[in-house]
Amino acid sequence: MVNGKKLVVSASPHLRSPQTTTRIMLDVVIALIPALIAAIFIFGPRVLCVAAVSVSSAVLAEYVSRKVMKRHQTIGDFSAVVTGLILALNLPSTIPYWIAAIGSIVAIVVVKQFFGGIGQNFANPAITARIILLLSFGAQMGNWATPLSWKTGITTSATPLAVGYEAMEGEIGVSLLDMFLGLRGGCLGETCALALILGGIYLIARKVISPAIPLTYIGTVALIMLIAGKGDLGFVAYQVMGGGLLLGAFFMATDYSTCPIKVRGKIIFGIGCGIITALIRLFAPMTEGVSFAILIMNFLVPFIDRATIPKPFGTPKKEKKSKEAAN
Repeated sequence: MVNGKKLVVSASPHLRSPQTTTRIMLDVVIALIPALIAAIFIFGPRVLCVAAVSVSSAVLAEYVSRKVMKRHQTIGDFSAVVTGLILALNLPSTIPYWIAAIGSIVAIVVVKQFFGGIGQNFANPAITARIILLLSFGAQMGNWATPLSWKTGITTSATPLAVGYEAMEGEIGVSLLDMFLGLRGGCLGETCALALILGGIYLIARKVISPAIPLTYIGTVALIMLIAGKGDLGFVAYQVMGGGLLLGAFFMATDYSTCPIKVRGKIIFGIGCGIITALIRLFAPMTEGVSFAILIMNFLVPFIDRATIPKPFGTPKKEKKSKEAAN
């Protein structure tokens, strides 16, 4: 005791922060609300049903899996809600409800809980589930609804990136303003660039995410497409606002569990995501590269962290083998 006061000894970390997992997850939900509202306006009230099925399936899957594994319940931290909502925003409005439910179960049980739960998953659960659904149910995952057609009957259309830059301007009449406001085919949460930018700004302002990954990710894609498009800024704008790049950069690549710890590592991660996304769009037989790019970079995070996290003060440096051999 010192001056009548007890000294409390505890394990690190010793710095306290008002930020909690629940608070962070609620901020992410708030940031996603503009994209959800835009999706409801663009694709109709069925969006709410898809989101409800996805979120409820995710929460239920987390509850049951934690119960079966005899672990303490974590549904109160809202991480399952975030996973379900992000997955819903990566689905088309026409998706059958049972497929949305399967996606949420895969995301929570296979990707998250099998590896220990929140903070221990090797990859972003929503992205991994989306890729599995894309590979398993390609027809349903590519059944895009025409914007505002829910008022008169759903018809399907291709996404702007799928038809090519010239068709964007001419045949299907998708202008840059349409891309910005979301009046185009695509997943629920990827179409409205305005809503995603507002959500991203909110997360950065709340210091929930670092701007390092979104800026380097989007910037790398923009730079490569500027070169590929021979300086055509219109082509660059379509590529930045299309294909789920903004949704991925702000809400999926920045996942705490699956992105590097240090800023230098985040920059490397963002650049890597940008390069892979651009290469897939330019040379692979698919227009969507965001999910695959982020998943690939998720696998490389341990190596990025190992190369960018500074060594603790006082750690002895390993001598080079050449010096050891000389001695």
